[in-house]
Amino acid sequence: MSVTATDEDRLVAQFEEVLARHDRVEPRDWMPEAYRATLVRQIAQHAHSEIIGMQPEGNWITRAPSLRRKAILLAKVQDEAGHGLYLYSAAETLGVSRDELTEKLISGRQKYSSIFNYPTLSYADVGTIGWLVDGAAIANQVPLCRTSYGPYGRAMIRICKEESFHQRQGFELLMTMMRGTEAQRAMVQESVDRFWWPALMMFGPPDDESPNTAQSMAWGIKRDTNDELRQKFVDMSVPQAEALGVTLPDPDLVWNAERGHHDFGQPDWDEFATVVRGGGPCNSQRIAHRKRAHDEGAWVREAATAFAARRARPTSDRPAPSGETVGTPA
Repeated sequence: MSVTATDEDRLVAQFEEVLARHDRVEPRDWMPEAYRATLVRQIAQHAHSEIIGMQPEGNWITRAPSLRRKAILLAKVQDEAGHGLYLYSAAETLGVSRDELTEKLISGRQKYSSIFNYPTLSYADVGTIGWLVDGAAIANQVPLCRTSYGPYGRAMIRICKEESFHQRQGFELLMTMMRGTEAQRAMVQESVDRFWWPALMMFGPPDDESPNTAQSMAWGIKRDTNDELRQKFVDMSVPQAEALGVTLPDPDLVWNAERGHHDFGQPDWDEFATVVRGGGPCNSQRIAHRKRAHDEGAWVREAATAFAARRARPTSDRPAPSGETVGTPA
């Protein structure tokens, strides 16, 4: 059914009223196509990040130093897979399929968080990712629990609870290592030195260079700007670093009493742009691994689809197991 200009004006007005009341937009509600496209891009990028993010930590599952640490890491990686599934499901409510999103990821037409294109070179990186990377994720994602799109916001509530647990696990691991040998303390510091600046890049480019922030804020998809979130993360991380006994690698980091916040230096935004364009240390490796897993899992998806179709058929239409006749008592 075609929509007249008058009808569209009325629908736009209703949509804007929902946003003005800070109510939720639901899948069956009318929404501007640009709003839908922005949500698909953001939710897909978030889902891809959870799935690709399994790789750096999965690198250490077989080399964890104890059974307890192995179990913790396995559980965390499993959680990340679940987060990706929640988010793909939220994206599907917008009329896109999971297969379509996966194909766009593998072909490079959709992105994931730049942080996962850096290698995990030591076991301390498992703790640093938990502390800094999941800490940055929490700062970014807690406001998304109040995002204007209902399925996205509801998915984020559970994800944020689990990410908070992951952040505490990472901090506990680093604290344990900092109480260990001099070599362990040096390993933690070296890991923090490598991940601090990429963690700051996770919030995206500065506000004046971000092409999507203003519109996403106007639509209530985002609740804070990139720079506001980055500031919150820095203010949160400084006292935690002091508690750990590590030094954050930023000579410009200092408390500003007048602002009530920490001043800090800027990441290398040229490096950020290079990584986003696919030139990071692990970009090609991450995508190649994801493509291989997707290709090798094709038979599982086909079998599951066939099984679901068989279960959906009436009992009388299903083929009988070998040696039996449908409807005949054993």
